[in-house]
Amino acid sequence: MLENILENLEIQIKNLFKNENSGHDITHLKRVTNLALKIQRKEGGDRFVIGVSAFLHDVHRIIAIEEGKKYCKPEESLDFVNKLLTDNEINNFYIEKILHCIKYHEETNFMGRPRIAKDIETLILQDADNLDAMGAIGIARTFTYGGAHNIKIWDGRTLEKVEDYRDISTDSPTSIEHFYDYLLKLKNTINTDTAKILAEGKYKFMEEYLHVFLKEWNIGVDEITIKKEPF
Repeated sequence: MLENILENLEIQIKNLFKNENSGHDITHLKRVTNLALKIQRKEGGDRFVIGVSAFLHDVHRIIAIEEGKKYCKPEESLDFVNKLLTDNEINNFYIEKILHCIKYHEETNFMGRPRIAKDIETLILQDADNLDAMGAIGIARTFTYGGAHNIKIWDGRTLEKVEDYRDISTDSPTSIEHFYDYLLKLKNTINTDTAKILAEGKYKFMEEYLHVFLKEWNIGVDEITIKKEPF
């Protein structure tokens, strides 16, 4: 049942995402779905709810583009998603759970507010989405997003620990600073044991990448503040 629904949903939303160029495209949706279902096999939870919510979690990104905004909150997509699910004859029991997952999937515990969601389905979706922001894919998506929004790669400024919580709708000054503002913190926000194992390797890969990047920037590493465990 899940596989058939996902196939139908892809047909229905593929055109919406065809011009998405910031790293939140249809391939991101598929990777997050696969990651979420991989975690679910170890951690439990409703497979149908997790799979569908993972595939539709970033519809709000498309709404932002259509409305000429830089960012929309996930809850702004719920009416659209609700209609989509209803048209696919998914019953209200599942719809309610899927909408809940989507609404709270961006809640992370380093952004100055407590987690609201406690259900395993939402926690797994959070983990899968955060994992796709880490590692080699996360690096590629960071620079894709930067290019789409005219964000510089880096400007050589000193890299320091960011103490203040940053709203998720606010961009870092440069793509490299985004790693320190956000991506390197994700390891400590992971909910499930399965995802924590996956996050560890992705974190180390990003850390090594930054080390090599800064060496190749033609500024001595010793001249820059680089924290091995910044957070």
